[in-house]
Amino acid sequence: MRVALLVPAPFGTISGGYLYDARIVEGLRGLGTAVRVVELPGRYPLPDAEALAAARDALAGLAPDERAVIDSLCLPAFAACADALAAAGAIGLIHHPTAQEHGLPEALAAQEAAVYPRLARLIVTSRFTAAGIAAAHAIPAARLGVVEPGTDPAPRAKGSGGPGVAILAIGNLVPRKGHDVLLRTLAGLTDLDWSLALVGAPLDRPHADGLAALAEELGLARRVRFAGGLAPAALEAEWQRADVFALATHFEGYGMVAAEALAHGLPLAITAGGAIADHVPIEASVVSPPGDVVSFTKGLRRLLFDDALRAEMAEAAWAAGQRLPRWPDRAAAFLAELEAA
Repeated sequence: MRVALLVPAPFGTISGGYLYDARIVEGLRGLGTAVRVVELPGRYPLPDAEALAAARDALAGLAPDERAVIDSLCLPAFAACADALAAAGAIGLIHHPTAQEHGLPEALAAQEAAVYPRLARLIVTSRFTAAGIAAAHAIPAARLGVVEPGTDPAPRAKGSGGPGVAILAIGNLVPRKGHDVLLRTLAGLTDLDWSLALVGAPLDRPHADGLAALAEELGLARRVRFAGGLAPAALEAEWQRADVFALATHFEGYGMVAAEALAHGLPLAITAGGAIADHVPIEASVVSPPGDVVSFTKGLRRLLFDDALRAEMAEAAWAAGQRLPRWPDRAAAFLAELEAA
């Protein structure tokens, strides 16, 4: 089998979705499958004229023996050529429906509704997403496959050593990640000794600027460090100096960064947006509803204030992290889904 993976350019973008794609490509190639990565120009997920043309050209450029796998971020661009999509037997790789991206217009839902039924198979990254798509789009279970992300073994976080608690949040600076909720939460915890490292690329520049302004407005600027997007070695250094992982996300199709926190043995304060809480044991985390600053403040206060609880949760996180699926297994599972299409 030959595979053409269609993704928005550039393929090296730092995000959980692109990391998943890259690791699956690496794993498939290791299993002897030829994979061609096709980087589509244009604007996504709200397609412009360039994106629509790129979608048509990508389908027309497939070799006769090549199967297209289309990343969900660019799937709305294929709504206008749904017949060609079906004729090609294309497969959708759904990290989460783009219509659920926080702050994006409802028009995306209609575009996805036009595309999903025309795909030969949908491979999704969590059972939560599979159930949602099946219910919303009447996709038969036989055409849905679940391949959760893998997690690399990681060294256990050493922690900051104090004084205070070092909080780490990881997620690109876009509205869906809820970093504004985290900042408003921390504004209610200034009686405690903490610092926050917020790692993430400013993919939405106005939103990123608004977060920096919010930190100033809330009087948190001296405690909050915007680290930007980081290379692997620098990111690992952030993991190692952290005491707690926190993320107030509105929605996650899986939540790979939460799995990474478990792999590093960090206790978590998270919101149950989408699938993220499904693979995080309750004994390793405090979980609040998305957008609920009051609840999130109460949960995070417990972690920051209670050293014994934090240590107990860290042990549970480390144990859970050792049970997570690994990437080589995920590639084999992905290949099985391709062969089932």
